[in-house]
Amino acid sequence: MTQWLFPPAPAPSLPIVDEVRRFPVRRILCVGQNYAAHAREMGADPSKPAPFFFAKPADALVVDGADPAYPSATANLHHEVELVVAIGEGGAIAGWAVGVDLTRRDLQAEAKAKGRPWEAGKAFDQSAPCGALTLGALPGADAVIELKVNGETRQSGRLSDMIWDPAGILAKASELWALQPGDLIFTGTPEGVGPLVRGDRVEACIDGLAPLSFTVKS
Repeated sequence: MTQWLFPPAPAPSLPIVDEVRRFPVRRILCVGQNYAAHAREMGADPSKPAPFFFAKPADALVVDGADPAYPSATANLHHEVELVVAIGEGGAIAGWAVGVDLTRRDLQAEAKAKGRPWEAGKAFDQSAPCGALTLGALPGADAVIELKVNGETRQSGRLSDMIWDPAGILAKASELWALQPGDLIFTGTPEGVGPLVRGDRVEACIDGLAPLSFTVKS
C-alpha cells in the first residue's frame, strides 16, 4: 500500500447533466485566439497561422456553483466565455460544457511584452469556472455562445465563428499530446472580453448546454 507524506488533494471533477456520475478531470488545455474578431481585438492577425495552445492546472476548475475569488496580483481580471470539450475513452469527445477562462490581463500583457510564459496570467487558482458536462454530440454547430455581466451582454457569437472547429482542435492537439480520458479543452473565446470587479455576477451560456453562473468574490 502506498504511504503518503500527507493526504493527496481530491481529484478535480465535473458534474454531468442528469447523472449521478462525475467526469474526472486530468488536465486542461486551452486554445488561444480561435475567433478572428477576438484575435483582432487582442492585436493579432487572424490570417496568420493560428490558433495555439496553453494550459491550466486541473485544480484551477471552479464547479458545482462555487464562486471564484478575485485573484491576487492583478488590477485587470478579464472574462472569456468558451466551449469546453471533454475527452473520453479512446480519445473521442465524450461531451461538452460552458467554461470561462479567467485571465489576469495585466500579467499576461507583461509576459507577452517580455516574451515570457503566460502561467501567471492564465494558470492561477480558480481561473477555470466550468458548468456541468452534457454527454453526447454537440447540440448545434452554429449555437450562440454568450456571456453577461450583471445582466449586460458583453460577449456574443456563434460556435461556427471558430477558426478551428472541435474536430480540427482535437486533430492538432493530438499532434502535440497523447490525449487521454479526463482531458478538457477550452476552445477559445469570441470578441468582447473585458474586466471583472469584485461582486460582478457572470452568466455564461451556449445553446443546448447547461448554463454557468458565478459571482466574483472579494
